[in-house]
Amino acid sequence: MQPGNGKIIIIGAGPCGLGAAWRLQELGYDTFAVYEKNDYVGGLSASFADAQGFTWDIGGHVLFSHYDYYDRLMQALIAPEGWVAHERESWIWMRNRFIPYPLQYNIGRLPQRDMLECLAGLMQCGSGQPLDLERATFLDWIMHSFGEGLARHFMVPYNKKVWAYPPEMLDAHWIGERVAVPDVRRIMDNIIAGRDDCSWGPNNTFSFPLYGGTGAIWRQMASRLPPGKLNTGIALQGWDSRKKVLFLDNGTEEPYDFLISTMPLDELLMADRAEPLRERPALVSSATNIIGVGLRGPVPEKLATKCWMYFPEDDNPFYRVTVLSNYSPNNVPGEGCWSLMGEVSESPVKTVDAGRLLDEALQGFINTGLIEDKNAIVATWTHRAAVAYPTPFFGRDALLNRSLDHLRSLDVFSRGRFGAWKYEVGNMDHAVMQGIEAVENILFGTPELTLQAPGLINSRRLR
Repeated sequence: MQPGNGKIIIIGAGPCGLGAAWRLQELGYDTFAVYEKNDYVGGLSASFADAQGFTWDIGGHVLFSHYDYYDRLMQALIAPEGWVAHERESWIWMRNRFIPYPLQYNIGRLPQRDMLECLAGLMQCGSGQPLDLERATFLDWIMHSFGEGLARHFMVPYNKKVWAYPPEMLDAHWIGERVAVPDVRRIMDNIIAGRDDCSWGPNNTFSFPLYGGTGAIWRQMASRLPPGKLNTGIALQGWDSRKKVLFLDNGTEEPYDFLISTMPLDELLMADRAEPLRERPALVSSATNIIGVGLRGPVPEKLATKCWMYFPEDDNPFYRVTVLSNYSPNNVPGEGCWSLMGEVSESPVKTVDAGRLLDEALQGFINTGLIEDKNAIVATWTHRAAVAYPTPFFGRDALLNRSLDHLRSLDVFSRGRFGAWKYEVGNMDHAVMQGIEAVENILFGTPELTLQAPGLINSRRLR
């Protein structure tokens, strides 16, 4: 397909769809429209206010970036005084204690027996054959990179909790900068010096909106699009890839020349009436259940500076808890309140009893010492994102490449967290840039680096 022009329709007003629309507006391109099935924008990055005045996100979102363009865009949307800057404090709660993240650099905080088992496993890493990444599962990579001790005590139980699938079902290609591969000498130095090591990671510092939660970003972006371009509360019912027409649930038909879709890839493929599929593509994902708890009183001293915490053990249902009131004082209704937000994964192999989940989560907050007085709870909020994590399942890339290439031949760009189904480029900055790069490919033929080269994108900053 040659670069061209014509009518561009965008499905979805999450970060990717809004990024595409923003870039079209920025370039002065007027022949486009956005359709969003919800009556709000932001997708999985939306925010909600409850009746008690607490603000909640759909998960622990933070603002950090691999792109200069994205940083400039955020500053254009919200003035510098509208952000709260943070230094990351992420922790692991296990063995009845807080340990700085990542665990592999802080095993000196573990009980001595556990620490020695982890260290013994680390000392044996790299002594065997190199790992064949073309055939390796995530479990293979864990054992090869961390050894049996760290795998048993943290990496396997935690990853089962967060992914809702066992690591042997996951591929190893996605990892990149997402997991800190241990430097044994550095770990030994930390143990000898009794030193915490918290410097690793792509988001050592991050920002958060002062008002309105993460969703404030996307509401602001949507409000600055040209009038009439964004249409909310309208869902795609189907489309015809031969006639290049969309069928919307308000009864209208919308012709297009190019389609940028951010809806889940498998749903898009199933909705094509010109080439109906006999069965849904075997893409794998997990759901996330959000449990927000608003409390009266000051935030406990032990949590006063913490950002988020990981939970590998089974005395609680969540894999991560965020002290959301630490992100912005305006996430709570007043100075005498604070808030916690837990995330519980769900899949066909890790089911959740929706009727019991809130009670189980509240008991988990108590079991882990996050809530010491149940009477301090003044609000609870729950939300289920049925499609929340695109799972990097074994054999994913071959299936993705076939599906995305097929759509691309039809002038359809399936992009974003679930449009492209690539967890490794599924953050907010990645999603926005996927939308922008799709537009630039349509109009100018420029490459889509975020989709095509995740490793490159995640190892350096771009434009």
